[in-house]
Amino acid sequence: MTIQLFAFYLFAILTCVSGAVTILARNPVHSVLWLILAFFNAAALMVLVGAEFIAMLLVIVYVGAVAVLFLFVVMMLDIDFAELRAGFIKNFPLGLVLAVILVAELVIGVGAYRIGGLQLGKPSGEGATPLGASNTEAIGALLYSKYLFLFEAAGMILLVAMVGAIVLTHRKRTDVRGQNISKQVARRPQDATVNVKPEVGGGVSL
Repeated sequence: MTIQLFAFYLFAILTCVSGAVTILARNPVHSVLWLILAFFNAAALMVLVGAEFIAMLLVIVYVGAVAVLFLFVVMMLDIDFAELRAGFIKNFPLGLVLAVILVAELVIGVGAYRIGGLQLGKPSGEGATPLGASNTEAIGALLYSKYLFLFEAAGMILLVAMVGAIVLTHRKRTDVRGQNISKQVARRPQDATVNVKPEVGGGVSL
């Protein structure tokens, strides 16, 4: 067994196990951590097939931004696990129906693929990697020319998702008095301190 085959099976098994534990974990924080592990192993698989740009995106975008954002949102939200379990039991029949539909779609898709699949046409060769260019250079040239609008739309979607996460986690506390910076800066020293001459045995005046 070569090192490439061993690495493929190792990363593939870890990706599948991490994805399964992400779904089965009861603690949302643990689910996000397992999701990050799945992203890392998927990035390693992309490196094995020569798609280093996709691997970099998985690590920087998904692990460094999206998954960490999920982790902070889950940690900052006040999650009632009893209510979460009650909602799971309440929506279990609907989830079961959706699971059956998804499994049926997978079975139909695999059956159609074994029969012969769809003929989507022959590649024109426009997206082929130029000679002497790396995988990252080829993807960059394609993204910023033919798929520029879709690339910008994806950036806008990520921006909206970030703003939505900030709105969800933003809380205005009513039990803490707000801080007035301009009032603090404009305060004079003589208004901040008061010199008193307390009498001996006089006690404290309220």
